[in-house]
Amino acid sequence: MTHKPTKTSVTPPLGKRNYRKEYDNYHASPEQKKKRASRNAARNGSGAKKGQDVHHKNGNPLDNRKGNLAVVSPKANRSFPRNKNAGKLRS
Repeated sequence: MTHKPTKTSVTPPLGKRNYRKEYDNYHASPEQKKKRASRNAARNGSGAKKGQDVHHKNGNPLDNRKGNLAVVSPKANRSFPRNKNAGKLRS
């Protein structure tokens, strides 16, 4: 007698997840609120226009001192190597 494997689903079937609730829970978390506030402070304090990114010179995205911020193109901002803690490495 051969045993035929049954099909098992790793993810729940479509329609079973409440994506709105997941989205709201994620964006309402204190950690995400702090990160979003930091991003907004950096963008507002640097004078970055639409299509520009804010570069944190020391790699710490929570350090929004004017001397630590620079406005760069998105390509330039993403070209910096990062360490495991997502801070940019100085070359």
